[in-house]
Amino acid sequence: MTTVMNMQGGAAVDTACGETTGAQLLARVLDDATVAGLAEQARGQGVALLGEGGLLQQLTKRFLEATLEGEMDAHLGRGRHERAGAAGGNARNGKRSKTLVTDIGPVPIDVPRDRDATFRPSIVAKRQRRFGGVDSLVISLTAKGLTTGEVCAHLAEVYGTQVSKETISTITDRVMDSFAEWQSRLLDPVYPVVFIDCIHVKIRDGQVANRPIYVALAVTVDGGRDILGLWAGDGGEGAKYWLRVLTEIRNRGVNDVCIVVCDGLKGLPDAIGEVWPQAITQLCIVHLLRNTYRYASKADWAAIAKDLKPVNTAASEQAALDAFAEFSVAWEKKYPAIIRLWTNAWPEMVPFLAFDAEIRKIVCTTNAIESLNARFRRAVNARGHFPTDQAALKVLYLAVASLDPTGKGRARWTNRWKAALNAFDITFDGRITAGRR
Repeated sequence: MTTVMNMQGGAAVDTACGETTGAQLLARVLDDATVAGLAEQARGQGVALLGEGGLLQQLTKRFLEATLEGEMDAHLGRGRHERAGAAGGNARNGKRSKTLVTDIGPVPIDVPRDRDATFRPSIVAKRQRRFGGVDSLVISLTAKGLTTGEVCAHLAEVYGTQVSKETISTITDRVMDSFAEWQSRLLDPVYPVVFIDCIHVKIRDGQVANRPIYVALAVTVDGGRDILGLWAGDGGEGAKYWLRVLTEIRNRGVNDVCIVVCDGLKGLPDAIGEVWPQAITQLCIVHLLRNTYRYASKADWAAIAKDLKPVNTAASEQAALDAFAEFSVAWEKKYPAIIRLWTNAWPEMVPFLAFDAEIRKIVCTTNAIESLNARFRRAVNARGHFPTDQAALKVLYLAVASLDPTGKGRARWTNRWKAALNAFDITFDGRITAGRR
């Protein structure tokens, strides 16, 4: 049982541990009429309820200081005005003032001290300057793309709290521990599809230069989406680099992948064949189409898209070849680079044509990866450039951590997955089912 002192009359109220909510406890020690009267009196005397010097701030201050005094009583084994025994011993030694940054603004409090300097309060720890959900708020704002300066301005404007840029960076730097844990977590034994893509960020290393950050996003056997990790590159990655990345993923438990979708990254197909010999390397159709339009005048985009549709929706590779031959006759003279682009990409473009329509939807639909890249770009563009690769990885990881907070996106993916699961299991000879056991 826990005993709580009544704030009005001093009578004790017993509550069963673990069975009383904060609202119930407050109702027992402070009735609604008293709270309403206090608020009415504050309004009548011109005292604000929120903000600097407001009623809520003062209540928080009184509550924290009263709790600290109670912790000191427990530490010394006697009350504030009780005398020490004959042997003397430890005793109170004044107070020290500090200001806490809280969700309701800055709250100045007086913390009691003892002569032996052995008092370690728990409700407000030593050197603690932030209280409540301030750290979570800072991380959430950073994940949504705000810079450190914008977070500082937001806290000052909304909460009246002055927090330095260095403090914001210190708070967000703490997520790197969880990033390392996330980057090394165990993964599923098999994935039907893994997309490998990259986003370019500007790194200030002597001079500002574009650097790629690679992301691997997997479709799980339950139809969900799982981001396997983030890796920084220097732009000159080859087979050795990709072999290291894919081996890291395999060592985290991924024994099999049915299809790996990528965008012509040098050395990646060879590394895929080394790590997962049964995996099929598939060129990203959306990226191929996007690269196609770079060679064409915008006035011709609609006509090119119409003529290319029979190629990437063909029922077989031979039908695709026939459609591509017609496309070449129509456009080779005007855009020879487009024909060369598709000819060079053909071996890695056509594997998906042998699959069921449900598998094609999963391979060709890049909504998840494009949505992720859009979130990445918003976070990156707000900052312009980063001092190090680690700083860029931190911001992108925060963006990953804030994805789909309600779970609605995951539910939509799962609902559309059953037909594709059946197709994958038949096409890949039960490797999906075997991997789940």
